[in-house]
Amino acid sequence: MLQKLSLSIFVAAALLGSVGTASAETQNTLRFGIEAAYPPFESKSPTGQLEGFDVDVGNAVCAKMGVKCEWVENAFDGLIPALQARKFDAINSAMNITEKRKQTIAFTRPIYVVPIVMVAKRGSGLLPDVKSLQGKRVGVLQASSQEDFLKRHWANAGVSIVSYADQDQVYADLVAGRLDAAVQEAQTVQDGFLNKPAGHDYAIAGQPLSDPATLGEGTGFGLRKGDRALAGKIDAALDALKKDGALSALSQKYFKRDIIAK
Repeated sequence: MLQKLSLSIFVAAALLGSVGTASAETQNTLRFGIEAAYPPFESKSPTGQLEGFDVDVGNAVCAKMGVKCEWVENAFDGLIPALQARKFDAINSAMNITEKRKQTIAFTRPIYVVPIVMVAKRGSGLLPDVKSLQGKRVGVLQASSQEDFLKRHWANAGVSIVSYADQDQVYADLVAGRLDAAVQEAQTVQDGFLNKPAGHDYAIAGQPLSDPATLGEGTGFGLRKGDRALAGKIDAALDALKKDGALSALSQKYFKRDIIAK
């Protein structure tokens, strides 16, 4: 009797353990971590609804996988720790795939590629190189791949790098004269600043920045390294959405061009 009771307790404990470790791979919900402050990729409508290219891509992936999307908002510089703390299943927030980040988390295959550019006041004559920016202040989003680029290539060459937790604050300080330039993704600065009245006197300066080591090989979803089965399912969904043209159609909707990685 005691042996049978012990066996029953062991089985019950095993069942409880399997329930406790259930993940998005066995549930009908996929939880995305996002910072909704980076239009046109992710932002909030006037009514507080999440919107943007990454949001539409995420919803398309969930539909293809036959699961429900849930969105968990988090500051960008805390997305990787929150992923590792299992607050959500994947990062979907315009995160570039870089060697530095791949030391900590895994990524899907690249979804899209957007140029990284510098913006400055028209007529300033500033260019995105250390010679032009000696003694200048350049703003950048904290914990971004752009910040990694600036700290590696510009910070030790007489350029002052100022990091911000919020992209909109970068633009606000640029207009206020507290910054001389800012570095970010091209479409983000176009839609989030240059196309607005506040950005009327500003323009993209020079050519896009290039450095695969810091700026990466495109943008993808961030995943925990151990979630290989989930990664396979998401990659399969993304591949299908590329093949049927759904992702390219979303790219044309938001950017009037195809930025989807081939």
